[in-house]
Amino acid sequence: MIDSSFPSIQNVSFEQAQELLPELVHLLRDTVDGGASVGFLPPLSAEDATQYWNTVFEDVAQHKRVLLVARADEQIVGSVQLELATKPNALHRAEVQKLFVLQNQRRRGIGKALMQAIEQVAGDYRRTLLVLDTRQGDTAERLYRTLGWQEVGVIPSYARNAEGTLDGTVFFYKTLPLL
Repeated sequence: MIDSSFPSIQNVSFEQAQELLPELVHLLRDTVDGGASVGFLPPLSAEDATQYWNTVFEDVAQHKRVLLVARADEQIVGSVQLELATKPNALHRAEVQKLFVLQNQRRRGIGKALMQAIEQVAGDYRRTLLVLDTRQGDTAERLYRTLGWQEVGVIPSYARNAEGTLDGTVFFYKTLPLL
């Protein structure tokens, strides 16, 4: 049972995106500062974070990406994205990207709830094959395994971390039933 303090999850429209920008910038910077491997290295400037989110908003406007946010106490505490494949031979698949949870909100089930919600959204878009990747050994790797994702393999030395060394990346997939 989910208690009343558990976050609600909302699908962000392009029209709503700009008003959420300050909170999303904070979320991204907090995630990067916390050491998550999400394509950026600390310190991440507010300008770079803003530029990133504006690119996401453009994809949302073009219906190429879905952005979900989790809210608790009227504050954004997490987000996840679904990049929809657009080529004619790929309309059955999508990539789950950028699962973010504020550092002070982790270990509360927010990441799990966001992942379950994004899988539901994928089903709504009739996507039956999902893919994602994560840094080898991260907490997210355990989460994905728990949620039934299947490992494809590991590419060693795939992404640079904040210390300047290279980490392996694990690639996963999950098949969804066509409803």
